[in-house]
Amino acid sequence: EETDDTIVLRHVYIERRMTPLNIYLSRASDALLEQAVRRYGDAIRELAGANIFPGDMLYKNFGVTRLGRVVFYDYDEIQRMTEMNFRRIPPAPNEEAELSGETWYPVAANDVFPEEFRVFLLGDTRVRAAFLKYHADLLSAEWWQACRARAAQGRIEDIFPYEPSRRLSHSRARTTPGTSNPFAPLGAINV
Repeated sequence: EETDDTIVLRHVYIERRMTPLNIYLSRASDALLEQAVRRYGDAIRELAGANIFPGDMLYKNFGVTRLGRVVFYDYDEIQRMTEMNFRRIPPAPNEEAELSGETWYPVAANDVFPEEFRVFLLGDTRVRAAFLKYHADLLSAEWWQACRARAAQGRIEDIFPYEPSRRLSHSRARTTPGTSNPFAPLGAINV
């Protein structure tokens, strides 16, 4: 609302400025791509550990912050992990069924088949190599089922945004001098 000398904002959205992950990955060097993909998988793990299933895990729904953190920002398809049914794709009854464009198994509304993530997320060979190096278990129904079971028991994972040497604690964690810092800011990519 606006008067002669005043503007009143009643409802405002603010968000960090980010580079969409899909754009970042398309322009990143191999080293920066590997770090970003590792942090992408870490972000998925953090969400799942907090009983949040992101739904649409396409790279365009994640962003890279100025300091290199990969964050999820598309909340329209999130659901509780405890509402989801993580399954393995059952074996095809015959070769024709496997080659058919149709599914040969029943699929309910909240069924998720993590092994299908490979098809939708890992088309780029560089991304695939980095993802499989750090997060291959995210392609298994068993990992998701275990995470779901912990959430159903009320066990929410502790999420630590900093490496152990930077956390406040009673006994300070130490890192070996000369080791690389996995949480160092990612390099800038011009957009």
